[in-house]
Formats: sequence, C-alpha cells, structure tokens
Amino acid sequence: MNLAFVAIEFTAGVLSDSTALMADAGHNLSDVLGLAMAGGAAWLARRAAGAQKTYGYGKATVLAALFNALLLIFACGAIAFEAIRRLNEPAHVGSTTIMVVAGIGFVINLGTALLFLKDQHKDLNVRGAYLHMMADAGVSLGVVIAGAAIMFTGFSLIDPLVSLAIVVVIMWGTWGLLKDSVNLALDAAPRSVDVPAVRAAFLALPGVSAVHDLHVWGLSTTDTALTAHLVHDRSDADALLAEAQKVAKGRFGIAHTTLQLETGTLPDCPNC
Repeated sequence: MNLAFVAIEFTAGVLSDSTALMADAGHNLSDVLGLAMAGGAAWLARRAAGAQKTYGYGKATVLAALFNALLLIFACGAIAFEAIRRLNEPAHVGSTTIMVVAGIGFVINLGTALLFLKDQHKDLNVRGAYLHMMADAGVSLGVVIAGAAIMFTGFSLIDPLVSLAIVVVIMWGTWGLLKDSVNLALDAAPRSVDVPAVRAAFLALPGVSAVHDLHVWGLSTTDTALTAHLVHDRSDADALLAEAQKVAKGRFGIAHTTLQLETGTLPDCPNC
C-alpha cells in the first residue's frame, strides 16, 4: 500500500508542479525501502547461529536501523536541494491536488505507524520503522495545510518552504535513531542498560570483592550480551554464578551472559 501510494503521490506532484508532494513521495519511498530492510533484518535475526557466525544474524537489525537513518539523511539532502531551487524559481502549484493526495498519505502513513506502536520501545529496528511512518503522517498533514494556505493566499513559495520544514522534521526524528544505531554498531552498551549499575550489582553479591573486564553490548536491537570477571572468596561457585546470572537477567534484561569466576590474582588483573 505504501509503495503504491509513493507512485501516485510522485505522479501527482509532477502534474501539480508541487515540490512538497514530490518531497513527501521521496521520503515515503525511503521509508518503503526502510520497512523492507527492517523486515528482512528481522527475518535474518531469527536464523540460527552457525560455525562461523556464532552469534547468528541478529546484528542485521542494527545494520538495518543504521542504514535507515543514513537513507533518511540522503533523502533530506535531495529534498532540501530541490526546495532551495524552487525558492529561486517559483512555480504555480495545484493546491487542490496537493491537499487530496497528501490527505490520503496521512491516513495510510498513520495506519502503518500504528502497526509498530506496541513494540517500538522494545526494538530499535521497530522504532526506526515507527518513527519513519509517524514522521510521514506528520509531514503529510503539513502538506495538506500548505495546500490550503496556497489555495487561500496564492503564495506559491509556501510549497518549497514547507519542503524545507519537512527536512527539519525528518532530521529531528532521525538524529536519535542514527546515534543509537551507530552506538550498537560499535558494540556500545544499549541505552537501556546502566553499566555502572551492573558493576555495582555484581559487587553487591555476597563474597564478590572485585569486578573487572566488564563488557556489555547489543547482539541485535533486542538482545544484549555481557561478559565479566568476578573475583570472590566463596566455596559455592555454582550458586554465585546462578545469582549473578539472575541479577543480569532480572534487573537489567541481559539473558546472554558469560561470567568468569576467579578466587585469586590472575595476570590480567594483578590488582584484583
């Protein structure tokens, strides 16, 4: 439905000579590609790990989110370039066509966004799709308002000005997605995990005297991994391991943990 609307909206933009419609169509096309990437990445993430890809394909969701953000930035550049050109060379636009087509786009984009509403706080990949479609809905509504303003004022420069406003809206929504996806691509800890709090929680376990080589990173946009060395003086090492895993999963949502238990000083941490 979104792909069909892109073709309709771009054709209407050409026929009505509206950069706002063509800009919105270009943005919608980037989102259709983004949805395809998000879906493909989600499918890849479900594939089992292998002898070489021991973590599986979960990182594909991170790459999809990152590529989505870069695709939106590229679309913003193209929209801004055409809008600035139209500011220098104003053209008459068909306001009625703009309003009707953008109104249809608002309904389609809002409906698509609502499909991602439930899970957008749990998965960066889903959040990327949700933000794209909500931005599209807002942009389409803005184009409807621009068409009405042109109809009543006859001021055709409103069209490229709205296009530039579209760019600002897209960039505002894209920045957080770009930052989070770059961080996950660099194996940074997900924003939802407080690493100092994880360290403190491990240190609070009975018998644990030191924690070192603590690493937390995203295996995908939904799964988090952790490795750490725990220095302890307990005789029930298996019980300590179970307690540490329970803390990681129960308090921080980290299910994939690799913990090394140490009872003495090792070369990699002489001060422990």
